[in-house]
Amino acid sequence: MSSPSAQKPYVSIVLPCYNEQGHVADEVERICTAMDLSDYDYELLAIDDASSDETLARLQEIAPKFPALRVIHFDRNGGTGTVRRIGTQQAKGEIVVWTDADMSYPNERIPELVQILEKDQTLDQVVGARTSEQGTHKVFRVPAKWFIRKLAETLTNYTIPDLNSGLRAFRRQVALPYMRLLPPGFSCVTTITLAFLCNQHDVRYIPIEYSKRSGKSKFHFFKDAYRYILQVLRMVMYFNPLKVLMPVALFLIGLGVAKGIYDMVVHPFLFAVDTVIILLSGLIIASMALLADLIVRSRAD
Repeated sequence: MSSPSAQKPYVSIVLPCYNEQGHVADEVERICTAMDLSDYDYELLAIDDASSDETLARLQEIAPKFPALRVIHFDRNGGTGTVRRIGTQQAKGEIVVWTDADMSYPNERIPELVQILEKDQTLDQVVGARTSEQGTHKVFRVPAKWFIRKLAETLTNYTIPDLNSGLRAFRRQVALPYMRLLPPGFSCVTTITLAFLCNQHDVRYIPIEYSKRSGKSKFHFFKDAYRYILQVLRMVMYFNPLKVLMPVALFLIGLGVAKGIYDMVVHPFLFAVDTVIILLSGLIIASMALLADLIVRSRAD
């Protein structure tokens, strides 16, 4: 924890703001009140992502009331991932907190997340795991998120209670090398989770309540769910390609061997063309997996 006289804040809170004019002032006040009651020096980076409403005006209006508030404006919309990446890179604090400005996350608990990191130096990230789903398209959203989360758990060998929670605190120096990997959209939170887990950084989950968001959701189910799946596969391929490619290769090789045995029984000394294709496909993918793994291990992140 930093002392009151320290020049640099201990905590930097990155708050993406896009068309949140009706409640952004309340969210800023809630965050600042919670942090003021704590012993942590902090800064709140409220980044207006080229909002088309009065979000920027609201932030500029309330800025004098909150000394820790830094208002940053983007001239063009870059997406929440871009906001969080640039906010993290510009942050001055040792601990960076990501959250949303839509009143859905219990931002009054931010000091609790920071305290967990402060007390346990072996941890690199603390994530608020939501205990309920309040988003739109719940009939599609819940099973889709479950499938993506289970896919990520299988590929990383970790239990992940909430893969894409928007409320998290992490050590800035640990996260900086992974900032270049963040996509511009919502899957940035999935990316930072997988980047930490795949690189053996300790992540702890704490249960949080999740409220119905204020304002209009920017989440597009089909497009963003597709992006989430691609991002999970991309991140695991980036850090552990054997996890993705080798099971496919071994399946094809096994299938080819079984098909070859069948061919030998039915047509002695004659292999079918499809048997050869299956075996060669498996061997090619296995070679690609080993080559990709060699590249990953020789790469200096």
